[in-house]
Amino acid sequence: MLTLYFAPGTCSRASLIALEESGLPFEAKRVDTANGEQRSEAYLKINPKGRVPALATEKGVLTETPAILAYIAAIAPAAGLAPLDDPFEFARLQAFNNYICSTVHVNHAHGRRASRWADDAAAHEAMKAKVPQTMAESFALIEDGMFAGPWVMGERYSIADPYLFVMTGWLPSDDVDPARFPKVAEHYARMLNRPAVQRALAREKA
Repeated sequence: MLTLYFAPGTCSRASLIALEESGLPFEAKRVDTANGEQRSEAYLKINPKGRVPALATEKGVLTETPAILAYIAAIAPAAGLAPLDDPFEFARLQAFNNYICSTVHVNHAHGRRASRWADDAAAHEAMKAKVPQTMAESFALIEDGMFAGPWVMGERYSIADPYLFVMTGWLPSDDVDPARFPKVAEHYARMLNRPAVQRALAREKA
């Protein structure tokens, strides 16, 4: 049995959606990040990084969203969540997810976790002030150069779609209007209609 450790509203939502799409049996365990459970001794034994998501498997624990998404796609090939039979297309998919992880998520984090990069309060405020610009620039690149449509990689839904869905959902809190990016905004609306997404959101609210 797979066990996903998640927190509502975080990037772990992408993994939760992917598991719902996969058809695999799994257990979802909420981590109370608001009260610091991710830093508890018990959770640090699961993920020493003190973050979500973490996916416990029979072989050990996986962390980092791109890795977890790729693993889910690989162990549930019938779900068609990644082009596993085409190394180049799979690498393209991984490139998109790694851009989300290494750039878009980091842009967002500068508005909430500035203390990771500096101790000076003025530096924190400067980083926060930059977030609307960096997020908008990243989404302009996705909208104009990376999004194939109707799904991220084209006609085929993949593990890139829930990851983009999460980041798009964060835009309003970063003072960026998603309507500036029509293809991405339409994608977000289409994702909300998927039963797997609805189930994942319901788990978060439970």
